[in-house]
Amino acid sequence: MCERRRSPQAKGVKIIAHICNNLGGWGKGFVLAISKRWKEPEAAYRSWHRNRAKNDFALGNIQIVQAEQYIYIANMLGQQGMRTGSNGVPIRFEAVRECLEKLVLEAERLNASVHMPRIGCGLAGGKWDRVEPIIKETLIDKGIQVTIYDF
Repeated sequence: MCERRRSPQAKGVKIIAHICNNLGGWGKGFVLAISKRWKEPEAAYRSWHRNRAKNDFALGNIQIVQAEQYIYIANMLGQQGMRTGSNGVPIRFEAVRECLEKLVLEAERLNASVHMPRIGCGLAGGKWDRVEPIIKETLIDKGIQVTIYDF
């Protein structure tokens, strides 16, 4: 279903997609690898959150940030908070679906492949058997080339 790799290897334009929380927190999980390599995605996310009263910073929305000439980062708001609590795990599967539906449009616009870790399955607490079918339905079934990276 999804091609799996350990490090990005693809030609052409690439979108690296990952799940963000809706509290403005950036500093654990996959974002550490992003911030180590590029400054723009974190700065854009923090600005997006800081100005949330005037923009679309809400679950289900995405922010596309150009990191290099052929690499974009998709900050996707699919996580309610940062901790498991009375409302369950932070991942919000419907928000992930909405994010990926918007990501399809960006991937088509940029003629890009999509690359991601097992989104929503780390700190967000989701299970891959729930996330993978969403990726298939929203991206793969629409003809978007997707590579999942195992870390």
